[in-house]
Amino acid sequence: MTIAVAAQQADDRPFPLKIFLFAFFGWTFDFYDLVLLGFLKEHVGHDLHLTHSAEAWMLGVALGTSGLGGIVAGALADRIGKRTMLASTILLYSLGSLVAGLAPNITVFLIGRGLVGLGVGGEWAIGHALVAEAIGNHMRGRGSALLQSGEPVGVALAAVAGYLITPLVGWRWVMIGSSATALLALAARRSMHLPDEPAAEKASWSMVRRAGIGRRMLAAWVLGVFKLGTYWTCYTWLPGFLLKEMNQGVGRSFAWVLTAQIGQLSGMLLFGQASDRIGRRPSFTIFSLITAVAIGLLAFRCEVLSATPVLFWGTMLMLGLGSGCTAGFGALLAELFPTEVRGLAMGTTYNLARSIQVLAPVIVSWAVLRNGLSGGLGVPLVLALATATWVWVLPETRGIELPRLAREGD
Repeated sequence: MTIAVAAQQADDRPFPLKIFLFAFFGWTFDFYDLVLLGFLKEHVGHDLHLTHSAEAWMLGVALGTSGLGGIVAGALADRIGKRTMLASTILLYSLGSLVAGLAPNITVFLIGRGLVGLGVGGEWAIGHALVAEAIGNHMRGRGSALLQSGEPVGVALAAVAGYLITPLVGWRWVMIGSSATALLALAARRSMHLPDEPAAEKASWSMVRRAGIGRRMLAAWVLGVFKLGTYWTCYTWLPGFLLKEMNQGVGRSFAWVLTAQIGQLSGMLLFGQASDRIGRRPSFTIFSLITAVAIGLLAFRCEVLSATPVLFWGTMLMLGLGSGCTAGFGALLAELFPTEVRGLAMGTTYNLARSIQVLAPVIVSWAVLRNGLSGGLGVPLVLALATATWVWVLPETRGIELPRLAREGD
């Protein structure tokens, strides 16, 4: 078997609004559950009597299990249908939040966070594959970016929950409340608007091998490691650093985090436009360089920026804007992998890249201990520059028809 890819052609299908909304809300609350602990870790660590190093590992549990969740759920989505698995993954991360909120000790808490990661890993690939397959070729980049924009919305909700609600009700009730997203799973399972047809030939690793996409998966995985590493090595510790080491106070830290999310939301929408106009690879490079400039300013001119709030706000906005290139993965990966194994390949590639970010808090903590703020931010700075260059290893896929496996006689 080989991959059959059609050239760019007109495709004026209407925007799949109902499919998009299910995927968007699933991804928004998915990411909210994933990053929520970054805003609650001080409270959780205090109540469960954790050391600083234990807190760093605690943040990585859900990231680590997301890789397994992506592989298993992606394969099952190809085998038994995307609607069924979308509902299952949403239910799983909702259950994980409930378990973590009720946890009497750190062991049960980590089990809950592991369940969150399993659900999160599966939901991303399924939602993006659903939208990519339903949308026209000419606007797939914009549709993918619009779906990914649920990420900064989720972070903003997590910031509200962590900074404003947690002091009033406590971290346990915040996590228990997060489990209400299970209602979305029920709605998804009952919806007739979401496709649920399994692939004609069951997805398997032997199909991946025969299609010859292993090298493409590896290259896409490395891109994911670089880009997602840029994000996680920056955002998992920066809120706490602003609040504690820089003594910014809850109000200003909250404002700057939200500023970065507004920038990222804008960046994602702009990235979608750019990727459909000038291509996936140039867009990744431009936005990653914007990220690198913002991180460099924070790392080496932080005192100057801190003394001039307008400049600090502008830099945080730039940081978020450049981070918008994460919006490119949904369309890019859907266009790299054939329909028959798309769920498996997308889920494996993206989520293994995300799961390795379990090391991000540990690496950054080590860098901060050695060189403070500049050391910590030096890690995502290098990763942003690597993203800007590595993307050119992959083929340009703007506007192509989604590939399928070509068999003898086709």
